[in-house]
This record gives sequence, C-alpha cells and structure tokens, in this order.
Amino acid sequence: MSNIEENYPIFDSHAHYDDEAFDEDRDAVINELKNNNIVGVLNCGSSVKGSRMSVELAEKYDFIYAAVGIHPEMANELNDEILEEFKSFALKEKVKAIGEIGLDYYCDENPSREIQKDVFIKQMELAKELKLPVVIHDREAHEDTLNIMKQFKGLNGVVHCFSGSVEFAKECLNLGYYIGFTGVITFKNARKIIDVAKEVPIDRMLIETDCPYLSPVPLRGKRNRSENIKFIVDKIATVKNMEINEICCKTILNTKGLLNLNF
Repeated sequence: MSNIEENYPIFDSHAHYDDEAFDEDRDAVINELKNNNIVGVLNCGSSVKGSRMSVELAEKYDFIYAAVGIHPEMANELNDEILEEFKSFALKEKVKAIGEIGLDYYCDENPSREIQKDVFIKQMELAKELKLPVVIHDREAHEDTLNIMKQFKGLNGVVHCFSGSVEFAKECLNLGYYIGFTGVITFKNARKIIDVAKEVPIDRMLIETDCPYLSPVPLRGKRNRSENIKFIVDKIATVKNMEINEICCKTILNTKGLLNLNF
C-alpha cells in the first residue's frame, strides 16, 4: 500500500464549508485546502441559507463547486419561490448538482415522512428539468428512497454517506448512481459499509468528508475538513487491496464525470 502521509490529490465530493463550524476561520481553512492538494470540493447546500452560501463560495474559490438543495430535516423551507431561486442558481456555471436532498427517518422531530417525500420528489423533478445530477441523503429510509429514485430513471447522482446494505447498493448502481464513502468506513462498527466497499467497483465510488461532520479515525470528535479524506482512502485501499494513489485518481475522475467538469 502507499504511504498515507504522501500528499495525493483529493476531490472532496461532499462538504459543508458554509457550516457555522467554519465561521471563525473559513477563508483561512479554504486557502489551506488548496495548498494541501485538494483539487476540488463540492459544497452541498442543506438549507436555503446554506445553498446561497454554497453558490457564493463557488464563485469566490476556483476549486469549489456548488450543489443547491434542501435537506430532509429542513424540508419545511421549500416552496415555489425557493424552487425558482434554485432554477436561477442552476444557470451559474459552477452550480453542478441538486443536493443535498432525500429522506431522513432517524429523528421524530424531522418534518413528517409525507412532507419529506413530497419535497424530495419536487427536487428530483427540478434536477430532471435542469439536467443536473443529484446528491441524495438517505438515513433509515432505504425503501422509500429507492422507490423515489426508481421514479426518475435516467437521473444520475450519488447516494452520499451510504449506510445501506450490499443489496441496496447494487440497486443504486443499477440505476446509474455512485456510492459515497465517508469517515464512517474507519469506525469500529463499520462492518456493513466495509462489505459495501468490497462490492462497489472503484469506478462507481466517490469519497467525501461531509465536513465538518463524521471525522474519520483517528480524528473522531474533531472538526472535519477535506484533507482528512486520506484516512478514508487508506481504509478503502486496505479493503480493496489497491494503492492509495489509484483510488485518489479514479475517484477524482468519477467526481469530474458526475459533475461534468473538464479541468
């Protein structure tokens, strides 16, 4: 295996540098990313405010791209006016996806399942209209998420921070989706996602931090950032018996292909 300390290129396919966790040092952190060989970041909106800020970050930094969308926890924010705003964002060159959208049945305090499904479908329709890929959030909602994905055959995207079974992963792959791997794969209880990583072809994998959340071992509990993908890649290299550099390069190509990037 390759040395984890070597400075391999990284494309973080899912980050939240708009998050308040970066309010005190956002510009400094982002400037450090580029110096540390982060070649690209997809900053994903999860609220109206976050989507707007994602667009601002993409316009400010050449290696940051934006996804705009409403996370299921914030589903009550979506209305026709916001959908029109997202349409206008899609005209901007660096808005590359609709997301983070989907379903989250983990917390009873979230909007109702019916509201979440309605908002998810509306944003999938928007992505289809705009011919953009989607970034899907699925937490303890695998069946309903898959059923909605199946309604939109021809759309592509990524099921981010994948938490389902090997069987569910195969269903997603058959629909043309990528599978996103986070720091969860480094956790002690990660047997299920390790099994998924064994089965998913390298050309259908994306790697992501979901920063500032989900810091990998050995950094659990600390604020996450894109450089920490090296620990995720190291684990995937072990699981798939591949070189770290090969995983970095192939997942960069995967992300560029999904987002229609030409750099």
